[in-house]
Amino acid sequence: MRIPDADLPRWREASRIASRARDLGLRLLVPGVRRRDVADTIEAAIRDAGAQPSFPVNLSRNEEAAHYSPAPDDRATFEVGDLVKVDVGAHLDGAIADTADTVEVGGGARHAHLIRAVHDALRDGIAAVRPGGPVDRVSAAIAAAIRGLGLRPVEDLTGHSIEPYLLHGGKSVPNVPGRTTALFEEGEIVAIEPFATNGIGRIANGPFGHIQRFRTDPGPADPVLAGLFARFRTLPFTLRWVAAPEEREALRRARRYLQTYPVFLESGHGLVAQAEHTILVGPTGAEVLSAPLPP
Repeated sequence: MRIPDADLPRWREASRIASRARDLGLRLLVPGVRRRDVADTIEAAIRDAGAQPSFPVNLSRNEEAAHYSPAPDDRATFEVGDLVKVDVGAHLDGAIADTADTVEVGGGARHAHLIRAVHDALRDGIAAVRPGGPVDRVSAAIAAAIRGLGLRPVEDLTGHSIEPYLLHGGKSVPNVPGRTTALFEEGEIVAIEPFATNGIGRIANGPFGHIQRFRTDPGPADPVLAGLFARFRTLPFTLRWVAAPEEREALRRARRYLQTYPVFLESGHGLVAQAEHTILVGPTGAEVLSAPLPP
């Protein structure tokens, strides 16, 4: 989907906000800090900047590949050596940015090869983007960078196109080649999102986590539920954002309208690293919208 030129300033600003929030999260990850506190601080920074989180901050660690966000009563802390993926989204009236990076808690170098693999893969994948060009070229570049360091790309996690109020649009960007015949379209917004592992390169569903979304509009019959849908639409949210007892009760009554996300685990119990940028497919290649910003 091509984004109208008049809307691009919102996507660029949402990406700048997400970039700052991502880098704040990386700085916050020190031994002993509570996962709940890190998530709340990142999400507050997004709101303070004038945007809204486009999904609950993901703070997946070690063999958790994706979709871990703290529960309201989470008191767990990060430990030295944890390999943590900070996956952040921000939106301005549905203009969504999605970006991630990985850090080793405590500043060690035990997992430096995994972090380097996803950084190299992200760089090489973005460099392969061309308007009208095959998505598979990006997939091949990502896989080659990761395999070149003796690791495996996670085959069943992908990048994705992004549309207004729709985090995962209709186009996937696989992290291995041979999975798609799609072409990039000039003017579309895409998340390039490599995952690397020292495991087997596939994921399994773990326990259901603390992220959910509305599958469909529940309609006006329940005013409390209708208010929640007006607030979140079809974007993911968490009970940490739903404090009122009557709102939580409305969600319990409306499970048929909701999708709950499981935590994704690496099937071979390998460690997983992730890096991600939101890009605009420009006339000659990718414009990286969520690049790191000066302090």
